[in-house]
Amino acid sequence: MSTTTARVTPTRRGTLSSLGLRRKGSSSSLSGSHKSAGSPPPHTTTFTPPSSPPLPSNNPSSNSNGNGNGVNGNGNGVHLADEPSGADDNASISSKTDSKARPAKRRMFSILAPRASKSSMPDSQDPSESATPDAASEANGSATGTSSLTSSLFGSQRRSSGGAKLANEALQQEKKKLEEQVKALIAEKEALEAALSTQKEEKEKVQAEFEEAKKAWDEERTKLQGALDEKLKERDEEVERLNASLEEARKEAEEAKKEGERGVNEVKESVEATLAEREAAIRDSARGEFESELSESKNALASKDEEVKGLGAKVTELNGELEKAKEEAKTLKEGEEALKKKETELQAEISKLRVTVCQAQKPTHTVSEFKTLPARLFFFDDTLSAVYHDAMAGDVYVSQDEGKSWSRAEDIPSGQVATVIEHPFDTRFAFALTQGPTHYRTENRGKSWRPFSVPLSPARVARPLSFHSKKYGNILFQGTKCDGRGLGCRDVTFYTKEAFGDDAKELFPDTTRCQFAHSSKDFKHDAHDDLVYCVAFENEGRTLESSRLFSSTDFFNKEKKVEELGIGSKNARGVVAFALVSKFAVVALKDMSRRDGEMHLYVSLDTKTWAKGHFPHASSAQLRENAYTIVESTSHSLAVDVVLMNRASIGTLFVSNSNGTFFVESLKDTNRNEMGFVDYERVYGVEGVGLANVVLNALDVEAGGRDKQLKSVVTFDDGRVWSPLRGPARDVDGNNIPCNVNELDDCSLHLHSVTNPHNFGRIFSSPAPGFVMGVGTVGKSLGEYDDSDTFLSTDAGLSWKMIAKGAHKYEFGDQGSILLAVDDEQLTKTIKYSLDLGKTWQEYDFGLTLRSRALITLPDSTSQKFLLLGQVPRSPTSPSKVVIVYLDFAPTRKRKCGESDFEKWYARPPGHRACLMGHKQWYKRRKESADCYVGDKFIDPPPHEENCPCEEEDYECDYNFVRNGAKCEPAGPEPIPAGVCTGDPKETYMGSSGFRKIPGNTCEGGKKLDEKVSKPCSKAQPQEGTVVHQTFSFRAPISQYAYFKDSTTILVRLADNSIWQSSNEGYTWNQLKPEHRFLAFYHHKYSNERAYLITDSKTVYYTTDTGRSWLKFSAPTIPNTFGAQVVRFNPKETDHIIWIGNQNCLGSGQYCHAEAHLTRDNGRNWVELDKYVRNCAFARDKELDTDPTEIICESYRDKKGNQRDFRGMGGANPLELIVGNNYYKKKKKLFDHVVGFAKFSEFLVVAQMIPDKRALELQVSLDGTHFASGQFPPSMHPETHAYTVLESSTNSLFLHMTMSEPPAPYWGNLLKSNSNGTYFGVSIENVNRDERGYVDFEKVIGLDGIALINVVSNPDEASVSGKKKLVSRITHNDGSTWKALTPPTHDAHGNKYECEGTKCALHIHGYTERRDPRATFSSPSVVGVMMGVGNVGESILPYTECDTFLSRDAGFTWEEVSKDAHMWEFGDSGSVIVIANDEEPTDHLLFTTDEGKNWREYKFSDQKLRVLSVMNVPSDTSRRFLLLGQSPTRSSDSVAIHVDFSTLVGRQCSLDIENPATDDFELWSPSEDRVEQCLFGRQTLYHRRLREAQCYIGNLPKVDKKIQRNCPCAKVDFECEFNHVKNDKDECVLVPGTKLLPDDDSCKDGEEYWYERTAYRLIPYSSCTDGTRLDRGTSHRCPGFGSRSAWWWMFMLLIPFAFTSLVGYYYYRRSGLARGTIRLPGADAGRAAAHGESGVLDTIASIPWFIVGIAGIAAEWVSSRLDATAWRARRGYRNVPIDEDAQILRFEDEERS
Repeated sequence: MSTTTARVTPTRRGTLSSLGLRRKGSSSSLSGSHKSAGSPPPHTTTFTPPSSPPLPSNNPSSNSNGNGNGVNGNGNGVHLADEPSGADDNASISSKTDSKARPAKRRMFSILAPRASKSSMPDSQDPSESATPDAASEANGSATGTSSLTSSLFGSQRRSSGGAKLANEALQQEKKKLEEQVKALIAEKEALEAALSTQKEEKEKVQAEFEEAKKAWDEERTKLQGALDEKLKERDEEVERLNASLEEARKEAEEAKKEGERGVNEVKESVEATLAEREAAIRDSARGEFESELSESKNALASKDEEVKGLGAKVTELNGELEKAKEEAKTLKEGEEALKKKETELQAEISKLRVTVCQAQKPTHTVSEFKTLPARLFFFDDTLSAVYHDAMAGDVYVSQDEGKSWSRAEDIPSGQVATVIEHPFDTRFAFALTQGPTHYRTENRGKSWRPFSVPLSPARVARPLSFHSKKYGNILFQGTKCDGRGLGCRDVTFYTKEAFGDDAKELFPDTTRCQFAHSSKDFKHDAHDDLVYCVAFENEGRTLESSRLFSSTDFFNKEKKVEELGIGSKNARGVVAFALVSKFAVVALKDMSRRDGEMHLYVSLDTKTWAKGHFPHASSAQLRENAYTIVESTSHSLAVDVVLMNRASIGTLFVSNSNGTFFVESLKDTNRNEMGFVDYERVYGVEGVGLANVVLNALDVEAGGRDKQLKSVVTFDDGRVWSPLRGPARDVDGNNIPCNVNELDDCSLHLHSVTNPHNFGRIFSSPAPGFVMGVGTVGKSLGEYDDSDTFLSTDAGLSWKMIAKGAHKYEFGDQGSILLAVDDEQLTKTIKYSLDLGKTWQEYDFGLTLRSRALITLPDSTSQKFLLLGQVPRSPTSPSKVVIVYLDFAPTRKRKCGESDFEKWYARPPGHRACLMGHKQWYKRRKESADCYVGDKFIDPPPHEENCPCEEEDYECDYNFVRNGAKCEPAGPEPIPAGVCTGDPKETYMGSSGFRKIPGNTCEGGKKLDEKVSKPCSKAQPQEGTVVHQTFSFRAPISQYAYFKDSTTILVRLADNSIWQSSNEGYTWNQLKPEHRFLAFYHHKYSNERAYLITDSKTVYYTTDTGRSWLKFSAPTIPNTFGAQVVRFNPKETDHIIWIGNQNCLGSGQYCHAEAHLTRDNGRNWVELDKYVRNCAFARDKELDTDPTEIICESYRDKKGNQRDFRGMGGANPLELIVGNNYYKKKKKLFDHVVGFAKFSEFLVVAQMIPDKRALELQVSLDGTHFASGQFPPSMHPETHAYTVLESSTNSLFLHMTMSEPPAPYWGNLLKSNSNGTYFGVSIENVNRDERGYVDFEKVIGLDGIALINVVSNPDEASVSGKKKLVSRITHNDGSTWKALTPPTHDAHGNKYECEGTKCALHIHGYTERRDPRATFSSPSVVGVMMGVGNVGESILPYTECDTFLSRDAGFTWEEVSKDAHMWEFGDSGSVIVIANDEEPTDHLLFTTDEGKNWREYKFSDQKLRVLSVMNVPSDTSRRFLLLGQSPTRSSDSVAIHVDFSTLVGRQCSLDIENPATDDFELWSPSEDRVEQCLFGRQTLYHRRLREAQCYIGNLPKVDKKIQRNCPCAKVDFECEFNHVKNDKDECVLVPGTKLLPDDDSCKDGEEYWYERTAYRLIPYSSCTDGTRLDRGTSHRCPGFGSRSAWWWMFMLLIPFAFTSLVGYYYYRRSGLARGTIRLPGADAGRAAAHGESGVLDTIASIPWFIVGIAGIAAEWVSSRLDATAWRARRGYRNVPIDEDAQILRFEDEERS
């Protein structure tokens, strides 16, 4: 496997190319063959597969470069030959990888002239083995012959004396030979003896050394033995002393013992004598006493005998009584059993009595009648007052007794009210708005209403009023002002400070939405109380580009501030919406610099600082208008649902970090509807628990024609993990559910959600803690609503039970102690209710048959009263009517709950995630068995918290640290306060551990990850003006490396197959998955956060978050070894991947082949696409707009045998080009025999083999289906020449056609196509290329139309000598003209150059000689600055004899900046440029902060090392550089040196577009130093930093180029037409023997005239107008449509649409969608009719943006259609003629810049 940087000499470029690893603009290799002398048949093809799987291009957007070569995107991209190594722009592999993503496309593919193939030996055969048998045979034969000859001679001597002489001579010869052998043996013996002697001497030397060592050891041992003996002697003496002391002590003990024995004997004798005396005295005394006592005892014993006789009699009596008691006990037991039976009977009677009592305590009801259903029905919060708005009649009804009785608001004239809006913060106020200027207000909850006036009628928006959360009187009113004709209308916002008790004053004249910063209690900040935000237009044009976010603290009287959102005033345009969500202020802004309509979210937590919300750069995460919804969010994260591609009803849910700036994917394939509402709801009051619906068959729905299959999932940890809902095992009747509920994939509970609402308010839950109800089905997916049943969970969704068959509306009351359900499928007159938390259910008949429409109670679910809204059907005696049934459940229970009736209920299930944000949550909830009511009306159940021990999930990365798996690593040196480190190298400081506790987290104890740690001061950020570095060593050479685009994370693969990752630009490194061997890694070409690590097995590791975490999937096969890129990516669907791997290649490999598989879920499931393929890819690209499901494969016709053998079959098994729609299910063959295909910008190029002509043919398509053949000048055809397709960034293809013939070195002509890529004309001749097909052609990045080439100046001489002399040329008009590079006047030392004549010019080494393809001349972040290695002279010198040059004006002028050849890199958008010696090892680099004017040296190593690459992040915007090189101590090791310039300059540059004279930038144009002031027909100005400005650019917003003016057409805007070339007078003339193309009289684009062709054609990229039109001959009026002006046709077409316009505009204005807004669902009229007062969800959704013009929305529709037909096609396909009779589809976009 090749390496990236270990092979550094230019001669290894072949290795780099053959492996296909590319950086800026990857490419593929395709080649054709051509018959040559002495070669096999012309169609023979030889394929040589690489020995290892192909490596990726590693360019996240490898086809997004502008530098032509495909190895690095500099023009060389795909080699078309019949020995291909790949196909499209990233098919091939190279040892060089791309860490840069360049904006413009630059690729190539080279098509070599057909040549005969050579037979090749089998892959398994060792060439060295083929000669071994013959050599062995010859040796054996020689030995045998000698032996036979000797035997023959001896036999002949015995048989014939005549042969004696001959035999003697033979013997003499044999003797001589033997003597020579003896001599040889003697010599060998002497040599052996000498060697033996040497060995003996060596042995003796070793023996001597051994003896010496032994002697030294003996001496040491003697010393040690002496020391030991001394120690032993001392020990013995001590033992002797101890023994003596012991003996003395023993003797003393013996003496004491003897003395003690003597004393004891004496005492013993004395005691014995005394005892004897006393015994005698006692004996005499006791005898008399004993005799006396004995007599008394005899008398007592006789008395006892009498007593015993009496007791015996008593015992006999008691035994009789005992028998009698036993009989009585038996009788009592029988009575007890009878008593128990009686008690049971009594209990049954009591139960019956209780049931009777309960039935007597039934709820009561009252019925009120209305004419029509309400537009709004709501309670004033925490009151008994309710409002019923009859929108059809225009009347308001009010109830003051919780809905029991109603009366019309008599203070309001009947039929006037259009909408009613309650004050969200003052429950006394509500406002009844009419269609006119007079409206009504109540300040006593509807008891009375008073009128007030506003100059305008309310705007047709969801909520025309906006309220202040602190100053209740401050209200904003949005009205509509029209010009009187109803066509020109705009919204004007007014304000009042006294709730319209004062005159409303105009706030802002042209607004979309205004809102107080203090309009949400959750959005806490210290901003001014009167801070107001307005989304409004800044001019009369009222276009989206003029829509901004304004703010003011004085109601715009004097202060009017444009919120720059942290991106600058110029970029803060295109504001679509503003809203407050939880603790976040959110602004939706459309990126006006992009054509794809991508939206950005900007978030603020304090109204002062704004930050952009960063989503994963997948297609699913691109925000677009009407394509995202901000759903219910918590106090610590923001949740956004984003539409996938154009599937408006399927999304992906993203959840942010604590400050709302970084989002991670939480749930894929979420269900949503066309209005933007998402099936997602948090369980009220329970942190972290939410319910959502996902689309099981999202891929089938995307393909079309399939209904959605929905599956419900639940999360208990705020979206980190989602799981199915576990359904009940039995239904409400006790029957088993017809599936196994333990198999959640096939049998789980699914609930109808937000997109299918059937009641007011929240869908599933209420403030009743933990109670969740829903309507759904149990099975694999959700069934229809009418087929559903009703389910209940009392533990926040953890477990469920069915409570009723059929769908029901439901409601919660009295904190969940009352549950109600009413039939929602058919007419009913009963309502079900439960008083024991759903354990048992009863029914109540309210005596009226109706169709239920809504069931509501107080918003906080604390009341025992409910309102049932229903429709009574028409009967023969009465019409249909609307009723409200007031249901009072207070009579059902008489006792208020006491403390013992409650229990503690934990809100989340036990386990690891029971804690969220550092605490457990619990509520006090009524017990199930308690027969009582809670009765705490208007009091929400308070949540309680128990803090948990801190865990890892309670922490996030601290400032200046980045996440890498479970670690937080420093992004660079840590900033510390001044004075902490004084300069002592051993000094330390207490720094951040890398973690901080998430704001708002309440955990205590546990893991303290945020404690300060001691760090060396060398790791701290240095003082300003210094540069620091960090060195890391790798144990093997570096083979592959690349940054993630738009990231500081880089991956490095070593030659030992290990992969290392750094998340901080090389500051620290970590090895990934050390247990695996990795063959390659691929960055996702279209998703910046994704990468894939390819192992030598089926295991693949991938990341979707820029390497912060790595997951794995199993591929269907092992990686292929056929030269095909292993993985291919889809530009729109990031989960869609094509995998090409080996199949049946183990063992003999008789049927070894490559197979292509497809996954549409990022590796979870795979389907086979095709077998025996060489390449497969998605047809679609960023600019190539084809069917997104289309896949193209190069597939062998005959699918049998070993695919490795196909390369030598001479075209007998050709490659077919197969295209398959619907993910390759509908296949068709496009071409019978191809060399390969490649994608370039909007072009799909195919090299087709024509067997009959033995030639190649170029086919071009703009839609992947229709192809046209490329047409070339008569003398140049691809069938006779090799050619290289370079790039297409300026609406045309550049192509290099080789004109030299082997064995001469290669060069050829550079051709350029028309805009369709079909006709090619010569741009310049003799352009240099190498033997691999790569060309010295490179475009300047960021400046279209500027390119550098190297031309062979001595083609005639080189054809003979084989030595080319190269000279450099540059174009500033896209190849129309080329000129030499102007040399500088003096070198880097101020000396003049030796060459001073007119032939002297600057010559730069180009792409073919470049060791590192990534070292492009220019950078996307530094407009106009170029660097190169070259010399001043008449031709280019060898690389090591050249110096380093720089240009600041796109190549017009140059200056030498350093002697010797250097590699370079740009940083911080050019404020720092670094160069390193590229000729020899070095220990330092040079850097400049003034674009090469002054250079300073920085030493990064004490030892010189060979620097192989200097890198910056792909955008070249960082001040941290990474040097990769060879280790100075071990050549097999590598080093990575992180060099940090971030403290070099402390001041950030200032950019003030409004006052450019005061900032650090200048406006510069490439035309400043040219004769022609215009480039491509326009004069363009660019912002660039002043050269002398000592500041850093950092994160300053990039300013778009400014088109000063479009210029009149001049000669420079034209190039030669097909079959024309330029003569000596710089005129285009017809090539002899050719003719003009036919005139194009198609009158395309609605033009009034068509023109005859001339020798010129307009450069496709030019925007010049009028002036000299060299491309137009005689004019002719177009027939039909074109004979009238566009304005005439527009007027005629507008007439039939005029009425449609007005009608559409009317409904558009009424719909509330007239502005781009962020909407609170439930706030608009239509939604309110179904969802109630508070908006159902705290959800905000984006609404489509419409530009309100003269004729409103319908006129916009008409004009867009006119634009697509009568004028120019803005978007979409249309047929475009290709100059002759062919036609292909062209995707046009007039908005393209």
